[in-house]
Amino acid sequence: MIPQLIIGISGGSGSGKTFFANQLTQHFSKHQIGQVSLDNYYLPLDAQVKDEQGVKNFDLPDAIDHHRLCSDLIKLTSGKSIEMKEYQFNQKEIAAKTLIIQPSPVIIVEGLFTFYYPQLSKLLDLKVFLEAPEGVMLKRRIARDSHHRGYGLNEVMYQFEKHALPAYKKYILPLKNGANLLISDQYGFDKSLALICDEIKQHLKIVSRQ
Repeated sequence: MIPQLIIGISGGSGSGKTFFANQLTQHFSKHQIGQVSLDNYYLPLDAQVKDEQGVKNFDLPDAIDHHRLCSDLIKLTSGKSIEMKEYQFNQKEIAAKTLIIQPSPVIIVEGLFTFYYPQLSKLLDLKVFLEAPEGVMLKRRIARDSHHRGYGLNEVMYQFEKHALPAYKKYILPLKNGANLLISDQYGFDKSLALICDEIKQHLKIVSRQ
């Protein structure tokens, strides 16, 4: 059995989690590192909770099928591959891709509630928390959701103010003190990326000796 290093990346919506995870994986081969996004574990639309205005709230821990996520991670640590459909958000015209993730020495898990679920949190060897000012997160969310996910500006603003920000303060921000590494991305990712890349390289050296 290959010893694995599981790195969890959490932070608010628009804090740079996916970008940071992508930057990490680009430093290594696909055989060395795999990436799992909580976005691909959203429950079906009809299972999502609605707020008092009847708007579906995707920024709640219950929006994610965390039981399936944990089961998949355990499969990866057991040397088995996992398969899932890529979540397409509001882009109904785009066919969902089938993603196959192979077991590898390093697994990156990124998403809003990566530290929240106890079963998932226990599987993490290294926790990275990304922090960004509220204004920066909102600006990025507008750019992402209106330009790339087909949401209108009013819809994006409503979801951020009524769903994303309250969820961040209630479920995500309180867990940042449990992180091994806290990153404020307004100063750039370079030093933090280098630190984690060194950690991964050390782990890969250990694996190569097995």
